[in-house]
Amino acid sequence: MKVTGINHVTVRVSDLNCSLSFYRDVLGMELVHRGRTDAYLEWGGVWICLLQITNPRPHDAQVLAVDHIAFSIADDHFPAAVQSLQAAGVSIVRGPMERGGGQVINFLDPDGNQWELYTGSLHERMKSWR
Repeated sequence: MKVTGINHVTVRVSDLNCSLSFYRDVLGMELVHRGRTDAYLEWGGVWICLLQITNPRPHDAQVLAVDHIAFSIADDHFPAAVQSLQAAGVSIVRGPMERGGGQVINFLDPDGNQWELYTGSLHERMKSWR
């Protein structure tokens, strides 16, 4: 099976309005569509779908699921991104730090979903794992 890249990521959220404020206003995603229980945004050429879930269960970090989603960011844009996240009071769970040949910061959205901004490449990361 040959794929050409990531098309979209769907993230379950408890409050669509709150999540839209975070993803659009804090992260700078572009709103493309807003429905009753969903919203589509674009970020770095990838669609991000926010899907509001009724009566969600609390986030459990020990459940089997996607751990985090990482996006590439240029080295020269990384410091401003970190400053923007910190200024907005976003919950930072790791970094900013050097890791695997690049700068990295991991942070949580309002529902506890973890995101990462990373300046390195897969090739650079694998050098440090040898």
